[in-house]
Amino acid sequence: MGTREEEVYKAFEEKVKRTVCFDNLSPQVTAAVIKTALGQFGNVIEVQFIPNYMGPSNISRTALVEMETVKLARVIVEEMTNYTFMMSGMPRPVRARAAQKEMFADRPKTPGLGARCRWLDPKDPNFEVATKLKELTKKHAVEASHLLKLELDEEEKLMKHQHEVLQMNFKKFEMIESVVTDKTLTCLASRYGMRMKDD
Repeated sequence: MGTREEEVYKAFEEKVKRTVCFDNLSPQVTAAVIKTALGQFGNVIEVQFIPNYMGPSNISRTALVEMETVKLARVIVEEMTNYTFMMSGMPRPVRARAAQKEMFADRPKTPGLGARCRWLDPKDPNFEVATKLKELTKKHAVEASHLLKLELDEEEKLMKHQHEVLQMNFKKFEMIESVVTDKTLTCLASRYGMRMKDD
């Protein structure tokens, strides 16, 4: 019989196995949209968005979605790895992967594990390591910000291109509809040996 802490952590581990991490979501995607989109696979238990405190509001979002079973979570990851999946008709395809424990802000404390914090003396050998890590973190933040800007620019171009293609196709269909009459259809059907279906 385990302690209460161990039982809570075991339940959390089971939840992680049933959870899928979705990223590259449009800022317009809500929990209701996700539940509707994934309803074709099975029952969605909970949708939890991972807040982005560092970037602008128009960047893609990430969500942790708990499914009813581990099998459902695996099927979704497999399907979205093999096929493009869009939500809210946005140009960005959604990415899915198995959730990891570290992704949950409300994860319980690991039984038997603790953390200690202490100030480092500049003479301590670990002080130099900590300073390098701090510099690397700053460098990574700048690089990530630049890559994010490039990604947003690419998505903007893709959205404009898709809109132009959609408008062009709509105009073509409008033109075809204005030209084609019942007589034209009858002639074409006769020419190609097809039978016209009565309304």
